[in-house]
This record gives sequence, structure tokens and C-alpha cells, in this order.
Amino acid sequence: MEIVVNKQKAFAMIYKQIKEQIEQLDVSSISDERKTVLQPLADFIQDKVSHNKIINLNFICTHNSRRSHLSQTWAQVLASYYKVNNVFCYSAGTEATALFPAAAVTLEDSGFKINTLSTGNNPIYSVKYKEIAHPIIGFSKTINSEFNPTSEFAAIMTCSSADAGCPFIAGAEKRIPITYEDPKAFDDTPQQKEKYKERSLQIATELKYVFSNIKK
Repeated sequence: MEIVVNKQKAFAMIYKQIKEQIEQLDVSSISDERKTVLQPLADFIQDKVSHNKIINLNFICTHNSRRSHLSQTWAQVLASYYKVNNVFCYSAGTEATALFPAAAVTLEDSGFKINTLSTGNNPIYSVKYKEIAHPIIGFSKTINSEFNPTSEFAAIMTCSSADAGCPFIAGAEKRIPITYEDPKAFDDTPQQKEKYKERSLQIATELKYVFSNIKK
């Protein structure tokens, strides 16, 4: 019986490499200015938790190709890590392009298991962070995609151009700008890998700060 129990616990755990990555993230590196930017997201999540409600988070960027996917993925795994239940994370763009390969590789380097479900101009990926959990489905989609929630969600704007270019998001309960510099600026340069990792870890660190402060 003990073996079965231990095996079940192992399956329920976040993959070791991801867990170790999370434990290394230093939330003390976050400035007070950024903490102020992050607070509305923490407040939104805390209010839902306090009222035992579903928490829908939609991370939105212009092309839904880099920052929004990194944010969606890290938010989902950190909700699991801190045992904040009923969190469902999504991503979208003001236009659809494709999940940029370097973003997927960056997540893979952090320990996520990524499989290609379909190919083409806009491939679909499954992103797993532990054995027993629904995989995150990654592909580029617009804000009005039927794949995403149509009401009662927070729209987290991860890039300034989407925030400025999309003044109204139908169905959003709350709009929260948490913008990041685009690693796209370093595509096809010697700094590409480093800069994608840097942005991914910044996003992960800030979302760790958010979820670690949620009272259950």
C-alpha cells in the first residue's frame, strides 16, 4: 500500500526540474514599483479564492506568440505549486500568428514537456508540467477565440501595444496591465537564448510573488 501511495504522490508532483526552477526564483528582486503593478492581479485572484469562485486568467499580447504564452504557462504551474485551486489560464492576441519556437524551447529548457499536436502555420502544442494534470494547450489565437473564456475573466495585458491598441475587451471582468519587454528584439542574434530565458524567468518570478501571497 505504501508503494502505491508514494507512486500517487510522485505523479501528483510538478516535474522536478520545474520545481527546482521555481524554488530558485528570488521574489526579493522585484522592485516596489513592479509590486504595485502586480497587486491588482493578486487582488483579483484573492477575491475569487475568498469567495470560492473559478479564477479565469487570460494573458493578452499583440501576436500571442511569446510573452502571453510564457505568462499563461507559468501562471498555471505556479497556481498548482501554491495549491491555489480552480485557476484556469489562457492566452490570446489582438491578432493570431504562431507560438514562436524560441518561446517553446525556453519552456522546455525549464523542464516543461512539450509535444507538437499539429503542424502548419499555427502549430498546436501540449505543454505538461506534471504527470497528472491537463496539459496546457499552446497555439496562437485572437481575443474573440471560442477557445478562451467569454466572460468573468481577468484580461492581463502583457505588452504595451496590445494594451494601447485594444481599449475594450468584451467579457473581461477586470483589465490588468502587466507589461514586459519583447524578447523578439533579440531574434536571430547571439543573445536570443539568453534574452528569452531572462524574460521567462522575470515573468515566472513575478507570478511566483503573486501566487505566494494568496491566502487560502
